[in-house]
Amino acid sequence: MKRGVRALGVAESFHDERSTVAGAVVRADRVVDGFAFDTCAVGGTDATETVRSLVDDLDRADVRYVFLAGIAPAWFNFFDLPRLREHVDRPVVSVSFEESAGLEPALRKAFDGRALASRLAVYRRQPERRPVSVGAETVYVRAVGIGGEEAAEVVRAFTPEGGRPEPLRVARLAARAADDRSVADGSDR
Repeated sequence: MKRGVRALGVAESFHDERSTVAGAVVRADRVVDGFAFDTCAVGGTDATETVRSLVDDLDRADVRYVFLAGIAPAWFNFFDLPRLREHVDRPVVSVSFEESAGLEPALRKAFDGRALASRLAVYRRQPERRPVSVGAETVYVRAVGIGGEEAAEVVRAFTPEGGRPEPLRVARLAARAADDRSVADGSDR
């Protein structure tokens, strides 16, 4: 992959009722090239809209891929990959870092009625997770707008060491720093 190819990594950090969502534009050669921040509700249903807003606010036509940290940030506030792909018009790749039998049992314990039904509907329309070896690590990838093997190659290209793609590593650091700051100064995000 060419050194200047850019990806937007999206990760979150939360305390209390709001989650800080950070978007970090990172080139394949690890140069950080931009940030955007927003919030979503912990336990809400606005995570997909928040990512759409980040992409729109950045207004970066040069970003080729959107990486998401997992699929259920902020206590099951699901990312809807197909809807997001339709809006951003580029491949969307969700990367998680732990093996799992799935989220349905946890959803059934945490929600019921309409809240459960709406989350299950979003969860069930997502592509399946596929294990991808990255060096000595294994990550789990869902992708839309890109085939499975190409998604694996893209994840590997943006993961210079360890098992976390650089756009997601930088976004996670930024989200934590912004979240810690807002908690420390008591600001209303």
